[in-house]
Amino acid sequence: MTDATPLPFDLPAVHRKKLTVDFDGGTQSSDAGLLLLREAERKLGVCRRLAAAMPDRRDPDRILHAMFEMVMERVSAIACGYKDAIDLDRLRYDPLMKATVGRCPETGAPLASQSTISRLENSPSKTDAARLGVAMIDQFCATVKPGRIEIFDIDDTFCAAHGGQQLAFWNAHHDERGFASMHIYHVASGAPVATILRPARTPKGTEVRTVIKHVTKLLKQHWPNTRIVWRGDSHYGRVEAMEWIEENDGDYIFGLPGNSTLDALVAKTADNLRFHHAKSHQEKVRTHTSFTYQAGSWTCPRKVVARLECSLQPDAGETTSNGMRQEVDVRYVVTSLKGPAEYLYEDVYCGRGQMENLIKLHKAQLASDRMSCHSATANQVRLALHTAAYWLMLAVRDAIPQTDPLAKAEFATIRERLIKIGARVIEHLARIRIQLPTSCPEGRLFRAVALRLAPSTG
Repeated sequence: MTDATPLPFDLPAVHRKKLTVDFDGGTQSSDAGLLLLREAERKLGVCRRLAAAMPDRRDPDRILHAMFEMVMERVSAIACGYKDAIDLDRLRYDPLMKATVGRCPETGAPLASQSTISRLENSPSKTDAARLGVAMIDQFCATVKPGRIEIFDIDDTFCAAHGGQQLAFWNAHHDERGFASMHIYHVASGAPVATILRPARTPKGTEVRTVIKHVTKLLKQHWPNTRIVWRGDSHYGRVEAMEWIEENDGDYIFGLPGNSTLDALVAKTADNLRFHHAKSHQEKVRTHTSFTYQAGSWTCPRKVVARLECSLQPDAGETTSNGMRQEVDVRYVVTSLKGPAEYLYEDVYCGRGQMENLIKLHKAQLASDRMSCHSATANQVRLALHTAAYWLMLAVRDAIPQTDPLAKAEFATIRERLIKIGARVIEHLARIRIQLPTSCPEGRLFRAVALRLAPSTG
């Protein structure tokens, strides 16, 4: 890093007072929120857990950066909004980044550079990447307190490929090559459970069964008395998955594609709904029903819940006098849960929509869709690092008092308000002093969150 300091310069005056800019402000950082991430890691231990799961095959006599330091550096940078490892060529000198990984901000040696972090991402084997997946599930079970029944959402999201990456697959819907990373989240806490890199195609029944099987068994090792409920859209309502869940004392509620047989079973209900809609003055009228149904590939009948909604829609064929015609939209789900049809669909299944928001936090606001490595294993490692960043940001958000507007904010908003704050760093012989701006808009909240995350000294 060069020691050359740019010369001062002048800008237009303010109220006839000269405005001079120089670079003599001392050691500073633009990411004071790294202190919050440091305390979140001390509370959760997610980066330390990942570092312990990654075998270190380097020569011990030549190691300059410990495994935990590299993982913490990369994960903290992701949480701060630095998407790629190349940003670490600058951040390795940042005083608060040094303090976050456990080095002194001024006298401590620089942190790992981009090339070192890239080797970290590319060095693990497939077995090592699998260990990271298990470590993330262990992290979840160690952090979240289980109840008698817990619901887990499973879904996938498209991530475009930019080059010849392994596992990239052509997706006709998105009209480009990419991946369809599979995400699993805990409904009650919004915590991530697993993130799996896979090609951009609809998962097969055997693939869904394999994922649910392995994740369930790992969860049951920690939560033996908890009944697990799996929830997903029609991509995951596969007979192989349903059969395995039924045989292993679990429950499920999955979307089910409609067909002529199902439509015939609800035809009478649909006719009654049309009649009531015509008599009412409501824009839309809904009803729910349930019945048993056995598809050709199923070995036994299962409970199906149907949601029917009648409304007026534009008549493209202009066969009606007012240009509108009645239409009944029908959606189906298959489930092993007991209860009224309306409750199962509206209260249980429709809650799956929150999954899209959680994926957005992971994918868009923590940039986990940047599959920049050629190797599929390296990209899977990157997903684990981004999931660790999700954990740190989630811990920061959970530490915000519920009465504060930021308690339910997205990660991007929390980053803007609590992470991207300038700070002056002064290292004394026996103390490190961090000075935040006197005019910091969220100063009181920053203090409250930091003290909540910090371990109790009493």
